[in-house]
Amino acid sequence: MLFLLFALVLIGVAIFHRRTFEVAIAGAVVITGYRLLATPFSLLHHLQGEWLLLLNLFGLLMGFALLARHFAESHVPDALLRWLPSGWMGGFVLLVIVFVLSAFLDNIAAAMIGGTIAMVVFRGHIHVGYLAALVAASNAGGAGSVVGDTTTTMMWLNGVAPRDVLHAYVGAGVSLLFCGLVAAHQQERYHPIVRGAAGARIDGGRLLIVAGILAGAILSNVWFGLPAAGVWIAILAGAGFRPTHWHELRRALKGSLFLVALVWCASLMPVASLPAASVSSAFMLGCLSSVFDNIPLTKLALDQGGYDWGFLAYAVGFGGSMVWFGSSAGVALTNLFPQGRSVWGWVRHGWHVPVAYVLGFVVLFWVMGWHPQAHTRVTATLSTVLRVNSERLAGDRETQKGGSYGEKGSNPGHRLPEVQVADGERGSCRQ
Repeated sequence: MLFLLFALVLIGVAIFHRRTFEVAIAGAVVITGYRLLATPFSLLHHLQGEWLLLLNLFGLLMGFALLARHFAESHVPDALLRWLPSGWMGGFVLLVIVFVLSAFLDNIAAAMIGGTIAMVVFRGHIHVGYLAALVAASNAGGAGSVVGDTTTTMMWLNGVAPRDVLHAYVGAGVSLLFCGLVAAHQQERYHPIVRGAAGARIDGGRLLIVAGILAGAILSNVWFGLPAAGVWIAILAGAGFRPTHWHELRRALKGSLFLVALVWCASLMPVASLPAASVSSAFMLGCLSSVFDNIPLTKLALDQGGYDWGFLAYAVGFGGSMVWFGSSAGVALTNLFPQGRSVWGWVRHGWHVPVAYVLGFVVLFWVMGWHPQAHTRVTATLSTVLRVNSERLAGDRETQKGGSYGEKGSNPGHRLPEVQVADGERGSCRQ
């Protein structure tokens, strides 16, 4: 019944694309009510596991709306007109820029920067197929980087080495090449790059704010697992020396709450396990991620093990590009370009994205082959290491009080987890 209700929500979003916010909120209320009334379910316990994800998602979507405005008013997009190639090649180069940015930044930020540049160079006339390609480029760029996407960061924190997802770029590169070329020609026919007079001087202050927001997202994610905190600290600091257009938050509010509601609905689905890890199951996870939140899917795959992590990173990352609400980058970009909020329009004009997904997956398998890894190593936080060490010290004190049980007072009946620092990594442990 829960899956039926969730399917009805997705169908409602597809049909009533002008009322997506209302459909998602209503669906969240109904599904939550059903879980509370018809199933054994603790809302408080569930919130304890989900609140940080939802807060991060909401904070990033709202914060990056302001980032886009700061970036537009820095006049960097105008300066790019001087060196972007003419014709369809200019649109393709812009997609490559988004792809590269996403390898180092959050994919939402890369999509918003690319959308802001596109708004300037195409004078606001963006083809829906090109919007889909912008989202695809941002998701593809983050697929092989452990800092480029939430799912790959999860893999890294669970012990997957960065090199084990790097080959996702084989599939991502093929996908970018195919859908990028098609979308660039679509945009060229719809509205080519317009070259006007030389733009204003670059505003260094606003560019500093943009850099601060991006750096804040990366650093607070690495240090605290809360990238939204760093984003908002930088935004508030920047408000002290450049005017901030707070009204942009009102424009982004509904779209942000829409995605939070969908992610909440997905988290309430009773998905306890996945099919056995294989090439076909990885491919299907990519298709499923276009309508189902890819974060719980990635968590289940990590718990299960047996996947080739490069395949999984490519599938759940790029697969979300096939529908506009399938990834946070798509929702963020359609806050800027509401014409993209039509499932039918997205699929009809962005047909090249699912085709690119299939092509990239096939080439990835053909070139790299399937090399599953049975288990991941859990990366401990500092608090975990301190707790284990304190337990060991407490055990040693008890042993000294109770007498010797063996060599150097060790007690074989009271063994504690052994912490081992992995080669080249600090703060990792096997328990």
